[in-house]
Formats: sequence, structure tokens, C-alpha cells
Amino acid sequence: MLNKIATPFTKLVERYLPDPFIFVILLSLITLLSASIFTPATHIEVLHAWGSGFWNLLSFAMQMLLVLITGYMLASTPPINKLLEKLATLANTAPKSIILVTLISLLASWLNWGFGLVIGALFAKAIAKQTKVDYRLLVASAYSGFVVWHGGLAGSIPLTIATEGHFSQSSIGIISTEQTLFAGFNIAILIGLFIIMPLVNRYMLPSDKNSVYVDPALIKESPKHNENITRPAQHLEHSKLLGIAIGLLGLCYLAYYFVIAGGSLNLNSVIAMFLFLAITLHQTPHNLLNSLQQAIPSGAGIVIQFPFYAGIMAVMVDSGLAQQISRGFIAVADADSLPFYSFISAGLVNIFVPSGGGQWAVQAPIVIPAAQELGADISRVAMAVAWGDAWTNLIQPFWALPVLAIAGLKAKDIMGFCVVQLFVTGVFISLVLSFY
Repeated sequence: MLNKIATPFTKLVERYLPDPFIFVILLSLITLLSASIFTPATHIEVLHAWGSGFWNLLSFAMQMLLVLITGYMLASTPPINKLLEKLATLANTAPKSIILVTLISLLASWLNWGFGLVIGALFAKAIAKQTKVDYRLLVASAYSGFVVWHGGLAGSIPLTIATEGHFSQSSIGIISTEQTLFAGFNIAILIGLFIIMPLVNRYMLPSDKNSVYVDPALIKESPKHNENITRPAQHLEHSKLLGIAIGLLGLCYLAYYFVIAGGSLNLNSVIAMFLFLAITLHQTPHNLLNSLQQAIPSGAGIVIQFPFYAGIMAVMVDSGLAQQISRGFIAVADADSLPFYSFISAGLVNIFVPSGGGQWAVQAPIVIPAAQELGADISRVAMAVAWGDAWTNLIQPFWALPVLAIAGLKAKDIMGFCVVQLFVTGVFISLVLSFY
């Protein structure tokens, strides 16, 4: 039945959803116009916020680019290729393929969102080499695991409010992860999604005549570069000693960082792991740089789009538009329904402010006083914002860019399936937040 529901959404999105760059231009125009009309900010103030905010995500954009590129380089190493291909043999039918890639992506995203985005896409490509399955749904299933990230070990909001010195400490104190990430309601949501998402994706499988299978050229093996070593410099470029030495040095630092210094799994540590593992497993600088050249074109969308999203975020925050959207939902809430309305408002704000930490900065000044005034559970309200942020990522091209780049697809190819995922997960998460 779900495949019949998904089909019209898929056809509609394929026909009318533009490239993500067009999407971000339209969002920019809508945000600028809305802020000018519905907030006290003047046209000049809105324009200034947009232009000056353009560069607020430069470091984050570089991190996202490195997540993609280092993950791509790691995947192109012979040992990782063999591992992914071996796991992919377990998925010898289309239904098994969809279920397995969803579970792997869910698990990886629960550990760390950057890790989940890359591993899900790479595993989908490995499966597509061996099994005949609708490639659009396979990649959409890989991306669907991302929905659990904010309820996982790297969730921005629960980790922020559990950290000494966070910006809301004066009003809510320190809220431990036992009350958020490891609370009963959050675990219930996670368990439910680990059951629901694979089944939803599996039953969206189109019929054979409606399926789109991967072009073999898209997942062909990386070309081999054989060079005759004729110059002294080439001996250094092909030196296993140099490559393995610097790779192992980086891995030794990471061992110190995690084991002795007590460092946490975060975006930078994930990038470092991908990078030093890639260097070590490629063995020579020559092999690593060849894989880098293959990876770089896939990051073009990130480079051009992130500044526009930064401008949108700046307008939403500086003009007060995000706060107005949040207040509109919260005004009709009571203590029991506040988590639900916080979840819905966070999902809407996330379309314009696709950043977990940035979204908490926008919504915390609204939901915290509301929770205190209504006597609502602040930890549940905070996690409702977190889940709202994660929920609408399913239809947010901003976060799909790394997955789409690795898979070689466009946003319109997967968004029809993502709309169905959005409806199902939205109903389930809101019910648990409201009644568990």
C-alpha cells in the first residue's frame, strides 16, 4: 500500500522540485519578504542581516565539505570497499537491501550524524553494485536514518544543556543526558523508529515497471592509476613509509584524544578519523591524492549553497521571524501539549534554520519561559525541539547534499519517498512526546 501512496509523491516531486540551489534561492526570497512584512525590522535591516550573515557558516561549510571528501576517500580504499561489498552480499533481494541500508544508517546516525550521512550513502552504493533495487528508494532509505541523529549520542541540544556554562544555565541549570538522551520517552522514540523506518521504506518499494535502477557507470570502480616511476620525487609520492607513517601518527593522536584526554565524538573527531584512516589504508600519498581528485567534484553543491543558508539563518534570527513562528504555535499550548507544539514549531523553523545548535539558540528563549510558566517538563520540551529539528531534515535538501553527492542523485530523485517518511515519523514522534 505504501508504494501506491509514495508513487504520486515521487512523480510530483520529480516534476516540480527544482535543484537544491534553486530551492535555496526561493527560500532566501521568501525569508527576506516575510521578515520585511511580518517583523518590526526595516527593509534595510533585513537586507543587512542577510548580506552580513552570508559568511557565518564558513567554518561549518568547510567541516561539511571535509566530512564528504574524507568519507569519500576512506570509501575508496581497498579494505573499506571489500568490507562494504561483503556486507552488501547479505542484501540479496530488494526488500532485504532496503531494510539493511536503513538499519545501518539509523545506527550510524545515532552514533554521529556526519558518520551516518556518509556511511549510509556509501553502503547504498555498495548494495546497488550487487542487487537490483530501486536506486532512488535505496538512497532515500540511507538518508532516512538521519532522522534519529538529534536523539543520539551527538545530539546538539541535549549535549548543550548538559554542558557546564551553557547559555540557558541561569534559567534551567544543568540537565543531564539521563533526563534527555536516556530518558524513557527518548528511548521509546528510538526503538520505535528502528522498527518503523525499515518497514516503511521496505513497503514503499515500487513495482518493477515503476522502479529506477542505477546506471552501472554511476557506481563503477575507481580508475586505477599506474605510473612509471622515473623521477626522484615520484619515489616520495609512492612511498608507503611516508603515507603509513603520517596516517598512524594521526591515529595515535586520536587514541590519546579518546582514551587519555577523554575527548568526545564530534564533527571534528569524525573528520580526523576519516582522514587518518584514509591516509593509512591508501598507504601512499599518490593513491590518497588520486582519491581526493575524484571526491572534490561531489562537494560543489555544499560550496555554493551553504552561504545562502547562512544568510537565511541570519535573517530569521536577527529579524525575530523565527521567534514569531515559534510563538504562534506555543500561544495555544498548555503543559501537556507544549512538547507537541514545540516539536511542530521546531520542524517548521528547521526548514529555514537547518542547524541544531542554531535552532536551539533561536527557540530556547521562547520554549523555556513557556515551559516554566505552564509547568511543563523542560527536558521533554527541549527534546521536542531536538526531534522537530531532526524530523524535517527528511525534506531539507541542506542536509541531503552529502548523501546525494556521494550517490550521484538529485534531491528530486528521493524527496517523494522522504515526504512519506516525514508523515509517518511525524505522527509517531508527536504521539510519544505527547502521551508516553
